[in-house]
Amino acid sequence: MTDPAAAPGSAQQKIDTSVPHSARIWNYWLGGKDNYPVDEEAGDAYTAVFPGIVTIARSSRAFLRRNITFLAGEAGIRQFLDVGTGLPTADNTHQVAQRLAPDSRIVYVDNDPMVLAHARALLYSTQEGATAYIDADILDPDRILEAAAETLDFKRPTALILSNILGHISDYDQARSIATRLMAALPSGSYLSVNDGSRGVDPVFERAQDAYNDSGAVPYNLRTVDQITAYFEGLELLEPGVVPVPLWRPDGDTPTPEVIAEHGGLARKP
Repeated sequence: MTDPAAAPGSAQQKIDTSVPHSARIWNYWLGGKDNYPVDEEAGDAYTAVFPGIVTIARSSRAFLRRNITFLAGEAGIRQFLDVGTGLPTADNTHQVAQRLAPDSRIVYVDNDPMVLAHARALLYSTQEGATAYIDADILDPDRILEAAAETLDFKRPTALILSNILGHISDYDQARSIATRLMAALPSGSYLSVNDGSRGVDPVFERAQDAYNDSGAVPYNLRTVDQITAYFEGLELLEPGVVPVPLWRPDGDTPTPEVIAEHGGLARKP
């Protein structure tokens, strides 16, 4: 388990500010400040081609909030494994969960040195609950599970959160295999939450993303809706299924529900 108190200085030395990074660009689109001029330039270049990416970023964040609200509330989940955490913003997983259930335990996972440098912001917990941060790669699910077991009890139902992370795995079959491996370690009554950019909905978005992937930045691969749905194979999909994220159980704080090229869903392990 990484010691966040010791990490920021060493992590800062590894941050490459000459190349745009998806987590920092995403933070910029969400209105955050944890980014560099190169990220703002890349973000602005992207929005010049496809302004709707800001709606996608903010709708994705709202989808996650509604997922966590359901899980910590109606579903009674008290353990969360959030892989591909990204940079801290408002309504992080532990903040939403512990507002509803102070005894919730949350483990965040990421291998971005910028996220590691800001890990302290992810580790403020209620006295009743706990939060932890693991510096690990999603390509190593066994390492993730081993480290997460120091904070989470995998004999108890746990929610696995994979928000806009599986698209960073270039091989789709490998992405499915990793999601399956992580869920296999969780008991009956656990949940899987997935949302990712979708292909086959908005050709302008696809052109913008393909151009970004060709720029030398770390690529993000859009998946078809059928491919995103297949992550939930063997699980019980909750209504309304895999849909554009603004249409997943919208509430009063949801951006105007509309069809966008970002699909997600939530499913229970029987």
